[in-house]
Amino acid sequence: MGKARILAAAFAALCLAAPASAADQGVTDTEILLGEVEPLSGPPGLLGIAHNIGVKLALAEANANGGINGRKLRLIAEDDGYVSSRTIQSLRKLISVDRVFALTSLSGSGQAVASISLVEQTGIPTIVSIGPVEPLYNPPRENVFVVGQSYEEGMRKLALYLAEKHPDARWGVVTQDDDYGVALREGLEKAKAEKNFNVVFESIYARGQKDFSSEIRRARDANVDVFIAGGIISENVAMVKEMETLGMKPAVGIFWPGRVSAVLNLIGPASDGLYAVDYVEPLGSEAGKAFVELAKKYLSEDEVKHINRYTMTGYAGARVLLSAIERCGDDLTWKCVNGQLAQTKDLKTGVMAPITFEQGSRFSNQPLHIMKADYANKTFVLVDD
Repeated sequence: MGKARILAAAFAALCLAAPASAADQGVTDTEILLGEVEPLSGPPGLLGIAHNIGVKLALAEANANGGINGRKLRLIAEDDGYVSSRTIQSLRKLISVDRVFALTSLSGSGQAVASISLVEQTGIPTIVSIGPVEPLYNPPRENVFVVGQSYEEGMRKLALYLAEKHPDARWGVVTQDDDYGVALREGLEKAKAEKNFNVVFESIYARGQKDFSSEIRRARDANVDVFIAGGIISENVAMVKEMETLGMKPAVGIFWPGRVSAVLNLIGPASDGLYAVDYVEPLGSEAGKAFVELAKKYLSEDEVKHINRYTMTGYAGARVLLSAIERCGDDLTWKCVNGQLAQTKDLKTGVMAPITFEQGSRFSNQPLHIMKADYANKTFVLVDD
């Protein structure tokens, strides 16, 4: 190893060993530097790109109003390709090399869980608004704040709604073999304890699976009336398209990662009537239309085309962080921002219910709504209000 490489390695090790002492890193008299990690390539990029646009919107809106306490905001976004090892590598870069002041995303649920120890050890203010799974907020960590609702509670809400609408139905359930799938299955079990519906077919698939013909044929043979498609994007598309091929027409429930217009476009008319659950507003609602108009004011035409529900979660999470930073005034330290984040109460973002962190909690616990796909208008409409 040459001298230059030895010095570089020593510097990197020093940065990683002592980030907590540099509590005001990423801040100058004129700028606050923020960072985030998310999938910006491959199929999960549909979610990460949209989330990144939402964060950029919140920052652009704040900068247009003079920044925060005289400082403009700048964002560095890293692409992890939805791979946990790359998530951790990217976070180390952001914290110790770029020396960002705070984080606006830890990528998806599995990636965030894999990196939570590193983030907790540094003490850097961190917002989680893509994959809000329970291990990220229970037990609560001083510097990690989760905006959204848990997959478990979302699945419970969706299952209870379908059970009430389809009493005595035969259920089929297909879920993924990771933290996301575990959370959905736990939510389903909670709902079953309350409604005791009849699951006659259940299958767990390996992440990355593309062909679901076997699972759907077995669901058909089991005569399911209600089907939970527990995939993310392409998996749900494949499942519903296979049902269409076989002439099956059960009531189908999907989860919020797939509640995007791109899924309706990929499935086609067979997507009409899909049930979904979410805590952010549909884009076709008045709140959704107002959000798109706001985005048109600050984002490019191409960026506006990529807006989906994750743009709203990115925007809301960034607004929570920026509000806490603003309340710190000139005392811009990690300790102050983490303390102000914990005191967030009834913060309105326009894209979900007002955000509050209760005492001792780092989870905003957003209320949920059931929605139904409207293929003709490529959107979802509320059905439980």
